[in-house]
Amino acid sequence: MAVEVEVEDDTDLPEWAIEKIAPMHDSLSDWVTHNSRNIDSFFGSEESMHVENDSFLRLSQELDWSDTDGFDAETGVRFRLDLPTSKKRLRFIIESDPEETEGTLAEQASNRLSNDQRGLGSTILGLSKLSKKDKREAWNLRAGAGVKVRWPPDPYVRFTGERLWDLSSPWQLESYNRASWFNEDGYSIRSKWDLGRPLDENHHLRFITNFQWQEEEADTLEYSEGVEINQLLGPRSVMRYAAVVVGRSASDPRLHDYYFYTQYRRNLHRNILFVDLIPELHFPRDQDYDPEFSVTLRFEMMFKGDLEFRR
Repeated sequence: MAVEVEVEDDTDLPEWAIEKIAPMHDSLSDWVTHNSRNIDSFFGSEESMHVENDSFLRLSQELDWSDTDGFDAETGVRFRLDLPTSKKRLRFIIESDPEETEGTLAEQASNRLSNDQRGLGSTILGLSKLSKKDKREAWNLRAGAGVKVRWPPDPYVRFTGERLWDLSSPWQLESYNRASWFNEDGYSIRSKWDLGRPLDENHHLRFITNFQWQEEEADTLEYSEGVEINQLLGPRSVMRYAAVVVGRSASDPRLHDYYFYTQYRRNLHRNILFVDLIPELHFPRDQDYDPEFSVTLRFEMMFKGDLEFRR
């Protein structure tokens, strides 16, 4: 959920905290920008110093609590190095907990996959070849390959396709699809279809359908259907209200889980520091649909040297 920021009143932090954060943030952001443009210049052209570059480093820290598993904490890292002027339009990725390691659809929603299940081997290093096509006009296709950080290395290959259609105004339909192969985990396929429209200037309605098949999950097809309303609370805050049902099996479809959640997201400081608060209420089939409550508190910090509000 993106949050637009006004120049005035763009922070919740006291001045002493800003003075602590700013030098570290600017230093890392400059490192991201300079390295991405220098590497792009080596593989591409001198235009790399002038074109838009979407490289970034994102650090996150999650604190989770559920009435069944208690407390858990997880640190996430994602580094994206764009090479937009190279002939093959490459992107280098370092990513902890890629979507292929996030478990079932129910686990993805509730963040119930523990750190022990994820492990250090869930971090990947890879290269992706980007498409030059606009997903509003044609399918945006890209291919990537790399390794999972473990010993012995676990190679992977993935193919991704995205498309966005403008339907009868004001409806839009967006599709995201990915097929992956990991040497250790086998094949997986996932597809997301997002149909939405604005209700007014502060509310947006979405219907989201997911399909997922993973070879390691006993060849089980999963599917989910959700409805969301996103509410703009102000220039730096948004709220999401959602209800989702999760099912399994194509031959014998049955409800596996349904849940409700809200997500409050706040831009704490100039599109650099964000906080999310996500309470959830699940009714899983394997617990006879007894309610399970969980809550997630997540902090994210972005490092990107091209941000216009850098001071």
